[in-house]
Amino acid sequence: MSQLFSPYQLGELSLPNRIVISPMCQYSAEEGRTTDWHLIHLGHLALSGAGLMIIEATAVEPIGRITPYDVGLYSDETEAALARTLAAVRGQSDMAIGIQIGHAGRKASAAQPWRGGGQLALDAGGWQAVAPSAIPFDGQSRPPEALGEAAVAALVEAFATCARRAVRLGFELIEIHAAHGYLLHQFLSPLSNRREDAYGGSPDNRMRFPLAVFDAVRAATPAPIPVGVRVSGTDWVPGGWDIDQTITFAAELKARGCSFIDVSSGGISSAQAIPLGPSYQVPLARAVREATGLPTIAVGLITQAQQAEAIVATGDADLVALARGILYDPRWPWHAAAELGATVKAPRQYLRSQPRHHRDLLV
Repeated sequence: MSQLFSPYQLGELSLPNRIVISPMCQYSAEEGRTTDWHLIHLGHLALSGAGLMIIEATAVEPIGRITPYDVGLYSDETEAALARTLAAVRGQSDMAIGIQIGHAGRKASAAQPWRGGGQLALDAGGWQAVAPSAIPFDGQSRPPEALGEAAVAALVEAFATCARRAVRLGFELIEIHAAHGYLLHQFLSPLSNRREDAYGGSPDNRMRFPLAVFDAVRAATPAPIPVGVRVSGTDWVPGGWDIDQTITFAAELKARGCSFIDVSSGGISSAQAIPLGPSYQVPLARAVREATGLPTIAVGLITQAQQAEAIVATGDADLVALARGILYDPRWPWHAAAELGATVKAPRQYLRSQPRHHRDLLV
């Protein structure tokens, strides 16, 4: 039996297989509100046969958006728009749907990637970004404003409020974004956090704000709903955040009731030296899993069925997440099931599409 297509129990959330659709920013919202694009994008992915879909990084406040076109969940208007999108998707699919909530910090106020992705000027739709320290991200001319302690406390509550909205919307899982050089990662990494107060300096101090965010989100979320964290396992920069600190952080999260760790890497500095290649981040997920016993999600250049199968079967991770690969091939789970001799759930309208030599593939 394929391990990739075996069921998995994440707390009280039952998943039919180990395939996760990663959060993928679309930069197509209107003032934080999801649009018809999100309905089409999420709708067709919800028919893919994956076990879980996590929607894109969703900002907890307007200045926490990466671009002016990011999805947010910080007002009644953004909540209502997302409710409409989810209602349509759920009307056609029973796939479990989670949400990733976060804050871009110093990487906010940027143009859409297809428009260069650079920092937007204040008179061109941009805004003043915030960060643990007034250190600009690579190539940015306008430094972020260092957050005061009162502002840090307010952000903890912003994450909690966002989580409460997510619960009202019926999301079945919440993932806190503490990776890829965004705000929580900025507090964790000594490359971006040069504070001299209780939130900077030692690893314990640098973890203080992200742990407070987790505690607040966990407290705002009913116990049956899994709450996990996406981390960058390493900055890939000497003197930066690394796997040993990640394991310490994960252990602290586990003690607080964390349900899973989604292990990515990088994003804090252009000085990163990433050894790109198939499964290049999987050893980070395995290290966290072995050290803490927490359920882990492996991500990064996982494109082949046998590759994903091996990750789960050998215990490198409990689940595998696909991003660009499933955008390129939205039926990736179907093709993987055919290759691995498994079955996958498909819409009744598509059952006649299966090839003759895979008559028992779609159910």
